[in-house]
Amino acid sequence: MTANTNIAATQRKVEANATSSLAAQRNLYRMFLVIGDAAMLLLAFTLAYWLRFAAGITLHAEIVPYWQGYLFLYSFLIPLWLGIFAVFGLYDFNSLLGNITEYGKVVNACTWGMMAVVIYGFFDPAFVIARGWLVFSWLLSMFWVSSFRLLMRRIAYRARRAGYFVMPTVIVGTNQEAVALADQLRNSAGSGMEITGLVAVAGSGFRMGDQIHGIPVLGDLEHLQEILAVQHAEEVVVATTAVDGEQLVGISQQLSNSPQTHMRLSSGLYEVFTTGMEVATRNSVPLMSLKRLRLNGVETLLKGALDYALILLALPVLLPVFVVIAVLIKLDSPGPVFYHRCVLGVGGKSFGAFKFRTMYVDGNQILEQFPELKAELACAHKLKDDPRVTRIGKWLRRTSLDELPQLLNVILGQMSLVGPRMISPAEHDLYGRMKLNLLTVKPGLTGMWQVSGRSDLKYDERVRLDMYYIRNYSIWLDIQILFFQTIPAVFKGRGAY
Repeated sequence: MTANTNIAATQRKVEANATSSLAAQRNLYRMFLVIGDAAMLLLAFTLAYWLRFAAGITLHAEIVPYWQGYLFLYSFLIPLWLGIFAVFGLYDFNSLLGNITEYGKVVNACTWGMMAVVIYGFFDPAFVIARGWLVFSWLLSMFWVSSFRLLMRRIAYRARRAGYFVMPTVIVGTNQEAVALADQLRNSAGSGMEITGLVAVAGSGFRMGDQIHGIPVLGDLEHLQEILAVQHAEEVVVATTAVDGEQLVGISQQLSNSPQTHMRLSSGLYEVFTTGMEVATRNSVPLMSLKRLRLNGVETLLKGALDYALILLALPVLLPVFVVIAVLIKLDSPGPVFYHRCVLGVGGKSFGAFKFRTMYVDGNQILEQFPELKAELACAHKLKDDPRVTRIGKWLRRTSLDELPQLLNVILGQMSLVGPRMISPAEHDLYGRMKLNLLTVKPGLTGMWQVSGRSDLKYDERVRLDMYYIRNYSIWLDIQILFFQTIPAVFKGRGAY
């Protein structure tokens, strides 16, 4: 009895040390955030003063510069704004190091901070502040604080890969949804979770010591509390499709004795849908609905800005290339320069994707002379040695230049520079139950499929790559694909035919 008591006490001590270590790491990160935010606000306010009074950019020229007064104002404003940041959850780890909502909160907090200055000036006529300074301070504070937090996030992600800022996490369930959740959350840099293992549910057929996708099964549901104590788990993610209502209640009751452990419930549709969930309350009843689009408003805005900015910068180079290719196509074979391919866009809406024509106009008649190739095309939807392709068409396909006219589709808002592979109506059903997910974002001129082998890949591999892109989308992933993967893939020409 004494030995068991000593073991339990040792376990609790180790668990407390692990918890305190993570808490210390978070507190250190918060401290750096507070100090950095204060420095960024001081920088923003000082630059705003310089722009207004030294550079002379003004909305009202009658305000006399008085730097001592503004410096005294900063000593009140910076602590006030830091308090507003705290109210908006900008030091809460539930809001940090996740999606881009952190930057939206920065914008809202800076706006409310400036509103506080405006409202105070309305009630105190003796308080006179330059309107130009107000505008510059508002814009610069949002920019500098967001930039600083972006830098801190990059540092934190690197630290997470080294084992810092990560929460030991256990997933309840061993079914397909549980494994899909574990595979996605194992990327600790983005999730902040260290998946220590799975907990089997009665009747699953798995026992302690088994491995699923390299993830250990830690035991069964009856021993959940002991498992959590041994793993020092802070998070328990329940795959809701793996448990019934009674089991879910039992899990909740077991966790009621572990206030330091948080229970998270999956949507039950993760392995099928990637768009996320919205929760609405109707007469105190929480109801969930699927979002129609994968990207939120801010992500869509950033993605569109990147697309249009890069196209605009590339136009002086692209226009002569377009002209040369058009001339070569006309000299090589009779027919139009462009070809329209019917594909599916966001929400399954069809549109015509532009391409340079790479086939003879009587290609179907040519294919009739090769019945074995016709059968292969019907099965694989692609031919490696296609007799319908012109001489210049082979070169265009090998260099991927035949895709360039799709920039027009990007300009029209039907496509993006980076995205999943285009799907034709005939191919739609080949993507199985994941086909709806692939239509929640715009198809891309380039993407994970295009830089990973293209036509050499099977459909299940295409789906896996495109689903990885959709689930892990960020503007940084787009930049990585565009500049560090697409260019080498074009030169290699792998799978381009």
